[in-house]
Amino acid sequence: MEQRKPRENGPRRNGPRRNGPRRNGPKVEKEFEERVVTINRVTKVVKGGRKFRFAALVVIGDRKGRVGFGTGKANEVPDAIRKASEAAKRNIINVPIIHGTIPHEVNGMFGSGNVFLRPASQGTGIIAGGPVRAVVELAGYSDILSKSIGSRTPINMVRATIQGLAELKTAKQVAELRDRTVEEIYG
Repeated sequence: MEQRKPRENGPRRNGPRRNGPRRNGPKVEKEFEERVVTINRVTKVVKGGRKFRFAALVVIGDRKGRVGFGTGKANEVPDAIRKASEAAKRNIINVPIIHGTIPHEVNGMFGSGNVFLRPASQGTGIIAGGPVRAVVELAGYSDILSKSIGSRTPINMVRATIQGLAELKTAKQVAELRDRTVEEIYG
């Protein structure tokens, strides 16, 4: 019987790791914070039975006045979330923040969803429900009052909130539109 040759590829190690120790690179700070608002299972009935897909609604923001949302559909939940995040990054708006709140009252409408947003004094906190809360928190507001009127569908509430925030204008922007100074606007 022939003798077996000794191994020539280094010392024998215990354990399954073959490509050296795992090295986690430097942690990269993400530009935006993501929040999954809803995940919806959608069913399509085909000849062979039911086909399930997933729809995700994601809101992203940097808590410094930039916020956006996106939707994604896929056969698996992680893929739907990834697609929604990518869509959200293409759909970002800048919003004004004055002392942690909005400059004035605003009413955002989309479909039958209606979201009323109102500035709040410091220390009030965010008084908003689910989808609206996700949007205003990631936009960077710390004090705000809101009321959802009409449709409670998360996608409509998010769209109405974003539409309302997009309409916000600071006193400086209004003054420029009217060719006046800020002092003249305040009287």
